[in-house]
Amino acid sequence: METTPAALQYAARAFADRTAIADGSTRLTWPELLDEVRITARGLLARGLSPGDRVAMWAPNTHHWVISALAAHYCGATLVPINTRYTGAEALDLLTRTDATVLFVAGQFLGTDRLAQLRAAGDLAIDTVVRIPVDAAADATAGDLSWSELRTLAEQVPAEVADERAAAVTPDDVSDILFTSGTTGRSKGAMCAHRQALAVVKAWAECATLQADDRYLVINPFFHNFGYKAGILACLVTGATLVPQAVYDVETAMQTVAAEAITILPGPPTIYQTILDHPRRTAYDLTSLRVAVTGAATVPVVLIERMQSDLDFDIVLTAYGLSEGSGFGTMCRPEDDDETVATTCGRPIADFELRLGNQHEVLLRGPNVMLGYLDDPEATAAAIDADGWLHTGDIGTVDERGYLRITDRLKDMYICGGFNVYPAEVEQTLARLAGVAESAVIGVPDTRLGEVGRAFVVRQAGSGLTEEQVIEHARTHLANFKVPRSVVFRDTLPYNAGGKVLKRQLREERA
Repeated sequence: METTPAALQYAARAFADRTAIADGSTRLTWPELLDEVRITARGLLARGLSPGDRVAMWAPNTHHWVISALAAHYCGATLVPINTRYTGAEALDLLTRTDATVLFVAGQFLGTDRLAQLRAAGDLAIDTVVRIPVDAAADATAGDLSWSELRTLAEQVPAEVADERAAAVTPDDVSDILFTSGTTGRSKGAMCAHRQALAVVKAWAECATLQADDRYLVINPFFHNFGYKAGILACLVTGATLVPQAVYDVETAMQTVAAEAITILPGPPTIYQTILDHPRRTAYDLTSLRVAVTGAATVPVVLIERMQSDLDFDIVLTAYGLSEGSGFGTMCRPEDDDETVATTCGRPIADFELRLGNQHEVLLRGPNVMLGYLDDPEATAAAIDADGWLHTGDIGTVDERGYLRITDRLKDMYICGGFNVYPAEVEQTLARLAGVAESAVIGVPDTRLGEVGRAFVVRQAGSGLTEEQVIEHARTHLANFKVPRSVVFRDTLPYNAGGKVLKRQLREERA
């Protein structure tokens, strides 16, 4: 069982009487989910989807995302998830670079028409665009190909043809390309094989004690490894029920926990903090909660303790991973104490080896290191050395038990509300604003989001550029989580002898 289609077929047999997805009024058992995936796959085959083609997903967490993603795999295609917070220009860049032939895109959602944004950003050369009906009107009013029309197309392709395509998928075929960024600011697509995607989620699920009778509220977005692999695929390999939440709202989350008897609730630390701090928390029955898995930021010991005492979680775990490690790397274990969970990222899972390199850089090696970056052999060679060690760009320590603690970031990345922000990308955007001579962006602490951006800007001579203009320019060109929340104007930026900005000095000055 080393391909997603094989795993889905196994789940339909092994968990035949269990619910696979509970998305509002939509309830699908595992056999019913397989049927829906086969229908969607047949529709895609009718549109000419070939093995190895790229299928992009730009939509929020709903059952449509799950069905579409698994259908792409069923056809032997490669999945390309796109961040729902991206602007049209950012999404178009990924679609162009992957040469995507199919795009599943949300209809009107939260007042935004993403397809209109894409077309406004440039030429959208994609063979098949399918509108996901996130709201009731989308299926009836959307142009291109509607969700229901795709189902009608399926009638042109026999089910046996889809099953033959699924059987032809091999463990080493590329299952997904998840985009990350580096210090250059240019996003890179980390490629992962089917065998790797399933191996890492099996290891994650084992540590998280995920099992078939669990009910899993997936708040983490499906476009992210935490939502897609540690969410969708983790349920696929265990038979747990997946309950997606399209937009995070703390009260809606608590209502869902109570109504659906949720047992598994992973997420960034801010998720749990907002629940703990909510004035109506005690109005909801949250006693079904069993397991929490968090990470993406430093976790206070007191938060771990409150999650266990006030929210009554039996197990609270922290983890560390990155797209280049197929989304995973290290994880705590259920028997670990609160101090270990709060101050470390656990020890390696999924056959990863861990050691520290130069400057105490965290290095990982094993069968689940990415296949490489899409169309970027130089970046791949820079990330994975001749001995197979993945250079993560993170600095850490490893204790005598083999537990990892991240202490700094070589890449200057910071995490805003659970999302990685790469300053070089923001700086490149600010460089296009008239009046900006130089800029440097760092993350600064924020009580709600963990960290937010602060831009240090040197104005061009004679410029009267304001903080509001800088922020508005960033908001126009970048996803909201990347937009700096404050701007500090300086006459000069601090540089070292090699011409690099001394961001550590800026961090020391930020108070």
